[in-house]
Amino acid sequence: MSETPAPDEKCLESYVYSFRKDIIKDKVALITGGGSGICFTIAEIFMRHGCHTAIAGRNVDRLNKSARTLRETTVCRCLPIQMDVRKPQEVIAGVDTCLKEYGRIDILINGAAGNFLCPLDKMSFNAFRTVLEIDTLGTFNVSKAVYDHYFKAHGGVIINITATLHYKGTALQAHAGSAKAAIEALTKHQALEWGQQGIRVLCVAPGPIDDTEGMRRLGGGIPKEILNSVIPIGRMGTRKEIGEICLFLVTDMAGLITSSTLIADGAAWLSDDNSHRRVEFFNKLMAKM
Repeated sequence: MSETPAPDEKCLESYVYSFRKDIIKDKVALITGGGSGICFTIAEIFMRHGCHTAIAGRNVDRLNKSARTLRETTVCRCLPIQMDVRKPQEVIAGVDTCLKEYGRIDILINGAAGNFLCPLDKMSFNAFRTVLEIDTLGTFNVSKAVYDHYFKAHGGVIINITATLHYKGTALQAHAGSAKAAIEALTKHQALEWGQQGIRVLCVAPGPIDDTEGMRRLGGGIPKEILNSVIPIGRMGTRKEIGEICLFLVTDMAGLITSSTLIADGAAWLSDDNSHRRVEFFNKLMAKM
């Protein structure tokens, strides 16, 4: 099954500020997965509030385009860094590149992730391992490199982007759910061991987020109106909302919050009974291929 290439990212057409425009002025954020999707918008929101960014990923063409778009929309700098989070030497080199450019890192967003729909009984050994390597091992690799090279001496904030897949179990998502569960456990250990060095570590767990490649590829063909109908607030979230949640968490207003997972899904995980529907839609989709 061939995949349609993801469209180039675009910034928000308009933006209304809820926080001061300079609330994180002159801070620096390293954002893995920042070339696309939710993490692109996190970068945009941060930059609109005065933060310089480095966006990291494997696709250098996408990174360059996204960095240019972000720079043109905001007044802040954006450095594209090609990096495979599974490879420690590339991670270390990428962190050093960021520090050489900016001289500091104040915020780390671990957003690099891999996912696809697959029944557990059809999952290959390699497929399961690959998702854990990108999501869980990647989160550890980048966190450790930033800790060793900057946070240990200067403090900082880490936000690990997870999900709600593992709270009740989600059909076709055993690999990603397992990876996110491990990240949430790692977050508690990071917060506990690194707290006295001025480091806060949190998770943000988005639920269904509209206008993302994830929803286009992982929605299982379920119509949007059905997805919205089972979310207590009656709608999916937006990328802007996740970006602003992350913005709040990296400010001094959230100084007491560490080790926690902030679930941002409109209570979708509590009410979602669609696991069997996902399997049905997936099977119908596969039958057409």
